[in-house]
Order: sequence, then structure tokens, then C-alpha cells
Amino acid sequence: MDDVSATAETVPETAGNGIVSASAIPADELARLTDDIVSALKTVYDPEIPADIYELGLVYKIDIEDDRSVKIDMTLTAPGCPVAGEMPGWVENAVGAVEGVSGVEVNMVFDPPWTPDRMSEEAQVAVGWY
Repeated sequence: MDDVSATAETVPETAGNGIVSASAIPADELARLTDDIVSALKTVYDPEIPADIYELGLVYKIDIEDDRSVKIDMTLTAPGCPVAGEMPGWVENAVGAVEGVSGVEVNMVFDPPWTPDRMSEEAQVAVGWY
């Protein structure tokens, strides 16, 4: 994944976990939210590939706002993916169930296009490419 961040009107500072935090959300709560959101994303699978969308590299950006709403930029393995209409709802439901998240907005983006090099080692093993 490319970017996990929190937004606010304060001066950014780097938390110990490498996440740039410019948030009014306390650092420990932001870390918990981030971990829980990533865990929720790992429950969503592309039905044609035996790996979750996070490890596949389909999640490009996660923004956690001060009001604890979450904005996610993600893509698909191909624009014509058969679950293109359903996948954003799956992501919204999974992340929306995380304790403390007030709302979820999922944006489908296709720039940059997804390529297999975005896959984690775990996903490569799952699909037999490693």
C-alpha cells in the first residue's frame, strides 16, 4: 500500500510507526484504528484470486480524518473486473465495522493501473508466483 495518513490542522509529525500524523486523534488511538482498518481490509478477497485486496496491493491510500471517517482509494486488478460494482461495498462494510470509524468513503481509481508487482510476498505465495 502506498499511503496511510491522518489529516488535521496541526503540524505533521512522524509517529514511531512511520505513519505521518497530523491528526487531532491521539497517536495510540490512530495506531489502533490504522491496524484495525488494515485488518478489516485483509478480510476482503477478490473472488478470482486467493489473496486479500490489501496484500494484492489494490489499496492505494487510506486517510483517517479527525472525525474518524475513513477515505480509501483503491483499484481493481482490471477495470472490467466482474466484481467492480460490488467490491467498494465490501470494503465499506468491512472498514465501517471497525470500532471508532464514523463513516467510510471508497473511491475507485485506475491511475496508476494495478500491476502484479504491487503484490506483497504473501499474495505472491498465495497465487503461486513465488
